[in-house]
Amino acid sequence: MNLLLAGALVGLAGGSGTLLTAAAAPALRRGPSLDDRLAPYLRDAPRPSRLLDPTPTVTPFPTLERLLRPVLSDATDLLERHVGGTASVRRRLEALGRGQGVPEFRVEQVVWAALGLLAALAAIGLGALTGKANPLSAVMLTVAGVVGGVLGRDYWLTVQVRRREAAMLAEFPTVAELLALAVAAGEGPIGAIERVCRLGSGELVRELSAVLAQTRAGTPLMAALASLRDRTGVEALARFVDGMVVAIERGTPLAEVLRAQAVDVREAGKRALLEAGGRREIAMMFPVVFLVLPVTVVFALYPGLFSLVTLAR
Repeated sequence: MNLLLAGALVGLAGGSGTLLTAAAAPALRRGPSLDDRLAPYLRDAPRPSRLLDPTPTVTPFPTLERLLRPVLSDATDLLERHVGGTASVRRRLEALGRGQGVPEFRVEQVVWAALGLLAALAAIGLGALTGKANPLSAVMLTVAGVVGGVLGRDYWLTVQVRRREAAMLAEFPTVAELLALAVAAGEGPIGAIERVCRLGSGELVRELSAVLAQTRAGTPLMAALASLRDRTGVEALARFVDGMVVAIERGTPLAEVLRAQAVDVREAGKRALLEAGGRREIAMMFPVVFLVLPVTVVFALYPGLFSLVTLAR
C-alpha cells in the first residue's frame, strides 16, 4: 500500500508538472494586450520592479508574498476566470467598508486554498504513516482542501458582511436620535453628521464619516447619502437615507423625520426579537421530543418490562 501511494504521489507530481509546463507554453500563453505593449512608451518614468511595488500585503509573511506576487497574480487570474462572481464580491467588499479590492480578495482566496492544500497533504501523510490511505481518497482530499479553501474565504466574507450589517442595525436608533437632537438644536444636516461622527464610534459612524469626507471633497450631500444607501444592504438604513433625502429636498422638518425613523427601527428590532424568540422556542422542542421524552419513556417502561421478562422465565 505504501508503494502504491508513493507511486500515486509521484504520478500526481509528474502530471502537475506536465500541466504547468503545457500551460506555460508560448502557444497557450496569453499574449500581452495593446495597453501593456504601449504603456512603457507612454509613461514619463520607467516602470518600477514588481518586487518594489508598494501594494499592501495580505499575508503574515510580506517578504515571501512580494517574492511570490507574480505567481499569486497568475493564480488569481486563473481563479477569476473559473470562479467568477466579481460583481457579487465587489458588492460585499464595498458593504464591508475596508477599502479592499477584488484582486486583494482573490489573493486571499489563493492563500486559503494553499492552506487547505497543505492541510490535505498533512492528512494524506498521516494516513500513509498509519497505512490507511489510498490514491483515490488522497486525490479527493486534495481537491476538497483546495475547493474548501476558496469557498471558505468567500463564505467568511459573507459572514463578515452580515455581522457588520447587524452591528449597523443595532447602532442605527441611537445614531438617528443623535442626529435628530443635533438638527433640533439648530445644526444643519452636514453639521449634525459631523457632530455625531465626532462624538460616536462604530460601523454606522464610520459610514457617516465616509459620507462627510465625500461632501468635503466636493460631492453633493444627496449623492453621498445615495452612495451610502447603495453600499449597505440594511433595509432600515436605506429607508432612513431616502427619508432624509426627501426631507432635505422638500423642506420637511428633518428632526421629526429622523425621530420617526428611529422609532420605526426600534419597533422593527422588537418584532425581530419576538420572531427570533418564537423560532428558538420551536427549536427547543426538538431535543425535548427526540431526546428527553424517549429517555423518560424508557425509564418509565423498563422496570415493568424487566419484571414481565423475569416472571416469564
